[in-house]
Amino acid sequence: MSTILVQIPPVLKFHRDGGFRNHRKSSRISATWTMRMDSKSSRTTKKEDLSIVSIPQRSNDLRFDRLQPSDRELLQHDRFEFGKFVAREALLDEEYWTAAWLRAESHWEGRTNERYVDNFKRKFAEQEFNAIKRRCRGLNGQRHYCIVAVKKDEGNVKRTVLKSVVGTLDLSIRYLLQGENFPGERVNPPLFGCINRRGPNRYGYIANLCVAKSARRQGIASNMLYFAVESAKSNDVEQVYVHVHRNNIAGQQLYKKMGFKMVEMESSQPVEETDLLCIKM
Repeated sequence: MSTILVQIPPVLKFHRDGGFRNHRKSSRISATWTMRMDSKSSRTTKKEDLSIVSIPQRSNDLRFDRLQPSDRELLQHDRFEFGKFVAREALLDEEYWTAAWLRAESHWEGRTNERYVDNFKRKFAEQEFNAIKRRCRGLNGQRHYCIVAVKKDEGNVKRTVLKSVVGTLDLSIRYLLQGENFPGERVNPPLFGCINRRGPNRYGYIANLCVAKSARRQGIASNMLYFAVESAKSNDVEQVYVHVHRNNIAGQQLYKKMGFKMVEMESSQPVEETDLLCIKM
């Protein structure tokens, strides 16, 4: 999956509402950041038309004219505001679907002339949509967050969910297997082993970072990463990992600018097409 290099904006000043809290039994991210901007609101709202995001064939439970949640509805949820956008956890099935479609668009980017590409993208998006919902329910004690970047409402214009989501990534809180020093290390675990769910064995893992083509070079990728790393930190995680394809130069540069460093693996490890990067807090 390709990632476009985004210039990191100047350091943003923000205040924390309640600070970081340790919610081990909570399904929500525990850090909250807000940047308040003075603006006059109007009672009159105008709905936008549906975007070009493809609608799944089985969409009985999805409302594609649904407006994105208001600031008032998001008061209890963690978010990070930057410029005209907000990074937060996806809350609605419609947001999951739009995130899945962005990933399909990114996966098939540059291959629009291939035969049946639209069918392939739709199938990919439907599978990813179901996978996101399944992961966010939690697997084997792991936590999973689908993070999205959405456009803020402007004036009296209220955007639909399909028009709002412009970026997405996955953040998982995982545990190293017994004998592992980093995720994916090839080890020979003992016959009767267990997962150590304490201390440094707990880590964050980022995947599926992508930004809509129309919204690139506006700091979206870097700010979603910042929000994901801070969210992992608030979950008592001391290190966050990501795999990046070696041909993805823009992605390599982006992660390294955000503070990620290459993980030194033993020479016995086979050569892979991806590099493992890590940031420690």
